[in-house]
Amino acid sequence: MDRDFDTSSSREEGCKAHGKVTRCHLGTPTASSALEAMKKTLLILVWWALPGPAQDSLSPKDAVRHALAANKSMAVSTADWNAAARRVVEARSGNLPKVNYSESWARSDNPVFVFSSLLTQHQFGEQNFQVSPLNRPDSLNNFQSQLTADQALYDAGQTRQAVRSAELAKDIAKEDGRRTQMAVIASVIRAYYDVLLGAEQLNATNQAMRSAETDLDRAESVRNTGMSTDVDVLSIRVHLANVRERQIRSGADLDVARAALNDALGLPLDTAHTLSAALTPLQLPERVLADYEKNALSERPEARQVKLATGLAANQAAAARSSLLPQVGVHAAFEADRQRFYDKGGANWLVSIGLHWNLFNGFSDKARIEESRFALSRSEAEQERAGSAIRLQVRRAYADLRAAGQRIEVAKASVAEAEESLRITQNRYEAGMSNVTDLLRTETAVLEARTRRLSAIHDQRIAAAMLELAEGTLTVDSEILNEGSR
Repeated sequence: MDRDFDTSSSREEGCKAHGKVTRCHLGTPTASSALEAMKKTLLILVWWALPGPAQDSLSPKDAVRHALAANKSMAVSTADWNAAARRVVEARSGNLPKVNYSESWARSDNPVFVFSSLLTQHQFGEQNFQVSPLNRPDSLNNFQSQLTADQALYDAGQTRQAVRSAELAKDIAKEDGRRTQMAVIASVIRAYYDVLLGAEQLNATNQAMRSAETDLDRAESVRNTGMSTDVDVLSIRVHLANVRERQIRSGADLDVARAALNDALGLPLDTAHTLSAALTPLQLPERVLADYEKNALSERPEARQVKLATGLAANQAAAARSSLLPQVGVHAAFEADRQRFYDKGGANWLVSIGLHWNLFNGFSDKARIEESRFALSRSEAEQERAGSAIRLQVRRAYADLRAAGQRIEVAKASVAEAEESLRITQNRYEAGMSNVTDLLRTETAVLEARTRRLSAIHDQRIAAAMLELAEGTLTVDSEILNEGSR
């Protein structure tokens, strides 16, 4: 919570409050104005003692958990996996009998219909053998109830292959969910450390601002002693304005970074957080590039997906070939026929075993077999291409991580040297042994060195996450989420 209380020698009287920043401008004191000022001062002191609004403390792991729970991409992946799981159940139903019930009504004076209906209704009598009723019967109702059951005895493995295809599709959906989860985690990590970088860069700019203000005071003192001119003072004022501009830009960038983090978390953009992590270098165990590449080829969702896709294509090719084999099934039926819905009827049943063999289907089966073969070849080529692309991504992330670590060491030494150089230059300038150009150059060098070090630490954090993403091991329990606690 920011609380400022500024006084000014302005002639304007009264106090103006801007949000939580209260600025008072005191003019010529009078008895009433002094009393009013004392009252306002008391109110300010009471307000100052009140606790500020509480903000949630947010660690990287907390941020990731919140994003995974709120992110809509995760909801889409979950729905896709659930749908794929139901398709497995649907495919397995091919091993179970199909039972159907039907109810129908028909009325006709067609001789064949009347004759057959009387037979199935068990209502056929001797009078129905007469020639005239046979040729010109009266119209007849037939209420028919039918219960049927069909069971495949042998389907050339088509049900088994359909189940296998559905299971492979479910596994592909699962890997797609893993890929989405890792992408969400990576985006949250980037947004989280963007905020930390923005805050640290703003702090570095604030330090540079304070140092420049001290240099201005120093330059004015040196000028007052006659050891320099107004040119030095004006030069430092220009430098101070440049640092102030950079400070404003850093503050704006920090506001945007905070909004981007809230967007990644699925929260309102103005939600306030206190980030519990610190922008400090990671201490990572040494691992060789070959280990990362080996793990990536087995753990990356994309690598698993192309492998599963190849298996799916092979299974579909086998299913296409099985359509040329015979299929055997059993059919059972129970039927009730009645003249009225509730009486004057009879019942019968039927059991049959049938064989179906596709001998010729206009070359469509042959075309489907060839199509599945080409699809398998394509999947195999995709698998090889994906393996090369995954290794390349691992190498790029590995190189970025190593480079960031080396940049941190270089920047650390650079910051120490720049700060020492600034100290010496300030002392020399105050003693009249150095000019303002040297002073401003060293001031700029310190700010740039601090900024480079912060950027290197930020890039190392992001590179570590990208390397685990490329390796396929980035999860909510990853060690990189536990580093840097304050």
